[in-house]
Amino acid sequence: MFKELDPILHSQLRLAVISILITVKEAEFNYLKEQTNATSGNLSVQLQKLKDANYIEVEKQFKNNYPLTICKITATGIKAFEEYVINLKKYITPN
Repeated sequence: MFKELDPILHSQLRLAVISILITVKEAEFNYLKEQTNATSGNLSVQLQKLKDANYIEVEKQFKNNYPLTICKITATGIKAFEEYVINLKKYITPN
């Protein structure tokens, strides 16, 4: 009846990042940091975990000689998020 929740998304910060990216498709590191109230170090670690799972793409570039990190959700990330929500709903309203 209950399916295991995706351990990658079952982290508050990673779930917050994916929830943001599902609506905006891409976001700068500083925007994600502000929206999640995360520290730079913790956010970096969690973004790497999402990247390793192929849930996001991380693009590094420069803007006015400053480093700029842009995160984009992947098709795999969208599918994982949708499945996570479906499975979570089954916990809330079991049949």
